[in-house]
Amino acid sequence: MTYTPRHLRALLICVATCLAPLQAADVPFNAGREVLKPATALPLLSVKGNRFVNPAGETVILRGLALSDPAELLKKGQWNRKYFEAAKSWNANVVRIPVHPAEWRKFGDDAYLKHLDQAVQWAGELGMYVIIDWHSIGNILTGVYHRPSYITTRDETFRFWYTVAERYKGNPVVAMYELFNEPTNREGMMGRLPWPDYKAYIEELIYMIREIDARAIPLVAGFNWGYDLSYVRDEPVGFPGVAYVTHPYPQKRKENWEENWQRDWGFVAEKYPLVATEFGFMSADGPGAHVPVIADEVYGEAIIKFFEERGISWTPWVFDAEWSPQLIENWDFKPTRQGAFFREKMRALNK
Repeated sequence: MTYTPRHLRALLICVATCLAPLQAADVPFNAGREVLKPATALPLLSVKGNRFVNPAGETVILRGLALSDPAELLKKGQWNRKYFEAAKSWNANVVRIPVHPAEWRKFGDDAYLKHLDQAVQWAGELGMYVIIDWHSIGNILTGVYHRPSYITTRDETFRFWYTVAERYKGNPVVAMYELFNEPTNREGMMGRLPWPDYKAYIEELIYMIREIDARAIPLVAGFNWGYDLSYVRDEPVGFPGVAYVTHPYPQKRKENWEENWQRDWGFVAEKYPLVATEFGFMSADGPGAHVPVIADEVYGEAIIKFFEERGISWTPWVFDAEWSPQLIENWDFKPTRQGAFFREKMRALNK
């Protein structure tokens, strides 16, 4: 048979199509990346009942700071070891690193991982644990998000945690993975967000992460912008060793805070470890003030007392001079009013 150019083109397309899957299979996802070895040996944390414990079985309560996204700090010229040293000078024993999906895509995973590696190294050298947070806000089930920087997909979210778990497996500095920052549907305006469906989604993530790193501690946030964990009362996540997250900003509930907090999320601490990875306050006339963060030290004293009575870990938002509610006034790390309050609490409570 004589092959015309047309026949040859068709044959080449067919061969290329048939070989493509084989070629892709020869190069596994994440190929070539090494596991990051810890720069220092912090005690490995695990979950025992409703507590975080060290290898000696002693209870560990984490009290530290929610930091800015490394990409944001790079833009401001503030991504350096000095930033972590300032956090340690406040007597923090943990730092939370938020990763915005848009920044992860913009940098690319290899480039972004270099900055996460630095964070883990600096924090570990200074004796602080790290929480890595996938910092999205919205409804992962419908794909509707609060702002463009939070837009992600199921595929991207799973690939992110696959990459992070592979990179930091067995590293005691990376204590916890906060799987999704603030799930919300804005009272239905972002579509339906049934807890059983969201729980199933989270359980698939945990299954994958635990197959990579069996010792990983996943953090699962509540609904209503990370605040409400009431669903956990009847339908907890179906894996052992899971901890939960709340974001109890002052205006999430009106007065009679303690009764509302106990009903909405405080009860979780009776059975599971609980971490408030975002909360805080500022005055109504402060830069960037907005609902639900407007309050004063009355709220501060109430929330810290509530945490301490229940062994709840905490990281107030945010160790930045521009994002609000700010913990610092400037890049000399002068504390704001709320910053001074939480700094003194860490200095008094972290022994």
